[in-house]
Amino acid sequence: MKKDQKTARQERIAQAAYDLMEEQGYAGMSMLKIARRAQASNETLYRWYGDKKGLFQMLVKANAAEVATLLQEGLDNNMPPEDVLDILGPRLLSLLLGNRAVALNRAAAADASGELAQTLSRAGREAVIPLIEQVFLGLCVTRRKPTAKAARFADIYLRLLIGDLQIRRVSGGLAELKPAAIAHRAEMARDLVFQLMNDPQNG
Repeated sequence: MKKDQKTARQERIAQAAYDLMEEQGYAGMSMLKIARRAQASNETLYRWYGDKKGLFQMLVKANAAEVATLLQEGLDNNMPPEDVLDILGPRLLSLLLGNRAVALNRAAAADASGELAQTLSRAGREAVIPLIEQVFLGLCVTRRKPTAKAARFADIYLRLLIGDLQIRRVSGGLAELKPAAIAHRAEMARDLVFQLMNDPQNG
């Protein structure tokens, strides 16, 4: 199977899984139902993903891949950290508040075993946070701040950027934000964390 054909089939499988999660919840969907919805064989799903938990892990990784790739490319190409942050903010917020991330978080919240939450953290948050901290390490260097504070500034930035928006989206209390609102929120978070970093009292 050619690479582009496999990629297209994987996207159909992913979309089928997301649709079934929304309709029936994680517990209600099965590999067989996903295969039928995606017009793929059950054998293919088990060969590619192992089981339903393996498929869930793939969905989490794929959902975070764009942001992780963006960060890694910025770091590898020595892009100014300010420029990386300008691009990162809107994309990260769009990712976290998007329908797919909402579906994954709802599935994890409904899983009493906690296994899905661990997968979500390990394959999503834990894969991206260290890269964001590296961006802030660069910002600390350019702004002559102690590099030991990079993780703290990154945490503050994420709190300013995300706040309670993701929880409200997952709980159904907030509709998906428009691009303009996302851009405004990202700009506000960037400006506030830069103000904090520029404050002489913070090193």
